[in-house]
Amino acid sequence: MMTSQISVAAGLILAVVLGLTINLSQGTSSMADEAKQPLLVHNVYFTLKDGTPENTQKLVDACFKYLKDHPGVVFFAAGPLVQELDRPVNVRDFHVGLHVIFKSKADHDTYQTAAAHLKFIEENKPSWDKVKVFDTYSKP
Repeated sequence: MMTSQISVAAGLILAVVLGLTINLSQGTSSMADEAKQPLLVHNVYFTLKDGTPENTQKLVDACFKYLKDHPGVVFFAAGPLVQELDRPVNVRDFHVGLHVIFKSKADHDTYQTAAAHLKFIEENKPSWDKVKVFDTYSKP
């Protein structure tokens, strides 16, 4: 009788270990799939109609207010042109740069139609002279 109890216990332990192994391998597989998926890097450069320091700061503040906390954002930054960097290779025809890295294109697409993003555009678009968007994929 003792042998059959040990066999049952051993069988239960084996079942638990196998179950954990299967679950862990599935989790690892989805993490590996996620790691293979490229990040979407979304860079936006705003040229203002009136690029005063006050208007530039107002747009930077609006970026942080409306665009920072969206699902799928891995990195967020916004700020003014660096005035003291004026080499021949520096592009200088903008006032504010916005940089958002998303986990996936799907996260980017959701962001594009999010209420806060649309509110940002509605409130700030009248001050824009030109907007340039550079979207790229990057390895995670």
